[in-house]
Amino acid sequence: MTAVVFYHLTRMGLDAMVVSLLNRALGQGWRVMLRAPDPDLLERLDAKLWLGAEDSFLPHGLQGGPHDADQPVLLGSGAVTNRAQALMLLAGAEVSQGEVGALDRVWMVFDGGDAAAVADARSRWTLYQSWGLSVQYWSDAPGSAKAPPEA
Repeated sequence: MTAVVFYHLTRMGLDAMVVSLLNRALGQGWRVMLRAPDPDLLERLDAKLWLGAEDSFLPHGLQGGPHDADQPVLLGSGAVTNRAQALMLLAGAEVSQGEVGALDRVWMVFDGGDAAAVADARSRWTLYQSWGLSVQYWSDAPGSAKAPPEA
């Protein structure tokens, strides 16, 4: 059964959470599609992943290249084209009910300081439960879970 994990960011930056989740997912042998509707966000994350320490490089590419299907991590706004087991949703990106059946994990990462993002997360929590998915919540707020659940 596909698990959906909601990551409620209140102190940790989006970039740091993305890098952490991607490292953990690749460590488990998963391929990941990172989906966001904002091309500027995708470009920023692409640059961040390229500029990391050489010993912590995360192999990835931006969607639309000739090797999308071969990318362990694919950043884009379209369909999953890299045989990913996990899908990361950022900045309001969505997943369809038909897509989730092919995935082991969906991460919905949202900014706790953005009221619209919090409302969207609440709505999606209910929607994903209605699809029969296992939903989990993690927050980096003081007094919350000390570490994110397993990737």
